[in-house]
Amino acid sequence: MTVTVLPAAERATTATHHASTDTTVRTTTHRTAQAARSGATPVSMIERMTLILDAFDVTTPTLTLLEIVERTGLPRSTVHRILDQMIRLRWLAHSAGGYRLGMRTLELGGLTADHNEIRDEVSPLLHELSQRTGMVGHLAVLDGREVVYLDKAGGRFAASLPTRLGGRMPAHATALGKAMLATLEPPIAEAAFRTRMPRLTARTLCEPDALHRELGQIRLRQGVAVDREEAVAGTACVAAPLRGRGTPPAALSLTGRVDGMSFDRVARVVLEVAHEVGRALATPHHSRRR
Repeated sequence: MTVTVLPAAERATTATHHASTDTTVRTTTHRTAQAARSGATPVSMIERMTLILDAFDVTTPTLTLLEIVERTGLPRSTVHRILDQMIRLRWLAHSAGGYRLGMRTLELGGLTADHNEIRDEVSPLLHELSQRTGMVGHLAVLDGREVVYLDKAGGRFAASLPTRLGGRMPAHATALGKAMLATLEPPIAEAAFRTRMPRLTARTLCEPDALHRELGQIRLRQGVAVDREEAVAGTACVAAPLRGRGTPPAALSLTGRVDGMSFDRVARVVLEVAHEVGRALATPHHSRRR
């Protein structure tokens, strides 16, 4: 199996116009807050709570009152009042450095039945695969223009990656995201990148025409997608979609340092595991192996 990557000419080359990875991830995560600052301040309590929850990300899991005010654009008095209520309801909790997400977010996250089914099926294989290869394994689902991570497996190298359970990354910049987008009907997939897409590194594909060609190549490779430093400088990733009847778009991947990665070998391993998971997901629940 040969993994073909788009020519470098189709990728961005001017680094001076690129924001750093952490800044871009934070910008993507706080899209609701940006909208609030550029327009009318949200009026409903649900919108304001959502702004506050969106203020937290993988690089800043703990925030002070002032940081939450700055990120949401809400008045300080309003934020303080809502924070007290969210702590009482366990959406947030106090910590040494300020505020962090509370247990209620974790509890509700565990109730997503489809995602739980996928995670239960994939997690043992993903952790075994990570131990065997020494690479970082990820499991994710597609949510609009972003991927949401359901699992992460890996050793010391995993800590250097800006990914976490429940975290998000732009789909167009990740192998996981491109693998899932390629499973959609072309008009639906292309609707996801009709508007401006954030650039995470100098190699991030942000041009619609280039992404259109990339998704076409991925479909020809049985769904295998490759990311060469498109999401994080110095790292590469190979992903394959999980094809189960009635399941939401999902994919698994292996990530490692770009230097010395054998893309063809990793692609074969990832595709083999993805096919195994797909067969399990397509089997009626009562007859699955326990």
